[in-house]
Amino acid sequence: MFFARLLTVLGNGIAPIALAFAVLDIGGSAGDLGLVVAARSIFNVAFLLIGGVLADRYSRSKVLVWSSVIAALSQAVVAWLVLDGSATVALLALLGTVNGAAAGIALPASQAMVPQTVPVHTLREANAFIQLGINGGTVVGASLGGILTSLVGPGWGLAVDALGFLCAAPLYLLTRASATQVTHSQTNILQDLRDGWKEFIARNWVWGIVVQFTIINAAFSGVTMIVGPIVADASFGRSGWGFALAAQGIGLIVGSLIALRWKPRRDLYIGVLLVAFCALPMVVLSQHPSTPALMGAFFVAGVGFGQFGVVWAHSLQTHIPPEKLARVYAWDAIGSFVAIPIGELAAGPLTLHFGITGVLLACAAAVVIATLAAACIPSIRRHENGVVVRREGG
Repeated sequence: MFFARLLTVLGNGIAPIALAFAVLDIGGSAGDLGLVVAARSIFNVAFLLIGGVLADRYSRSKVLVWSSVIAALSQAVVAWLVLDGSATVALLALLGTVNGAAAGIALPASQAMVPQTVPVHTLREANAFIQLGINGGTVVGASLGGILTSLVGPGWGLAVDALGFLCAAPLYLLTRASATQVTHSQTNILQDLRDGWKEFIARNWVWGIVVQFTIINAAFSGVTMIVGPIVADASFGRSGWGFALAAQGIGLIVGSLIALRWKPRRDLYIGVLLVAFCALPMVVLSQHPSTPALMGAFFVAGVGFGQFGVVWAHSLQTHIPPEKLARVYAWDAIGSFVAIPIGELAAGPLTLHFGITGVLLACAAAVVIATLAAACIPSIRRHENGVVVRREGG
């Protein structure tokens, strides 16, 4: 599992940079770039709930194998089109929907399978270890993304992403996981989704944080990741954007190490507050950025995300019934990610009407306000991560 996720995220660290500049190289505008990226995100969100049901009904490793194969094939076609020079915005958007659907199906299974692979008393360390691998792959991937697009073009970066998915499939098949109670076969998909929704909505600390990340992801993963390459092309360069994202990856590693060693009683509350630092890159990007300044801002943001990611995974895995965990992860993901395609699609029109500087500063303000609102929820302030707690109220 560790190496499968490492290989996947290594390619995925390269792909966003390569895809962004592939669209720009064929003459695409900011709106075209937003359309291509949003097409993948929309289908990613749309298939999350299906992925949660499948992962709670069937073998999670097999779900991951098939989703990896589909993702590898779709991304290989994208790479071929870019390298062949026949890529169009419409084709890239269409193939992005396939890749997004495969990723949506895989996410709940990959998260929910972690408690099946290690004893519960080592679960936090396992999450930190996996996150370190993922974040390390992000560092290398983002750096390679900037370098590859500058030296040999974006097509080869997309080919590496396809290779990562292809190599991950057999590794997931080899992963040994303990059995967990599966959904009874007489239940239908809608009933399965309702059961997962009940587990999700019953906990104020869960849905409160998901609402917070709905806003953060729209601003950071949506608008900023579309505007960033455009600012990079006009100022500090493509490789600088890659190094800035790599700095975020290094920050994620540091944050994961902090979460591994530092275990305060209110670690989830602290993690919620730390993600407010992701407003810094938006502020720096809006003010005539340089590569060093942007790298520093992304590093600090990464530290906050890294600490939160480990604590959040541990909280869900120790407070949600195992047989419903994938569906809760799906509801978590769909709530957190649903605003990303909206942000991606809105980035172009917003920057045309209000300017890049105004949009980025507004996004930074939205992140801070959302974080303060989540921190005011009592169950988040009081939350403690017990080792074997499986059921509790909101």
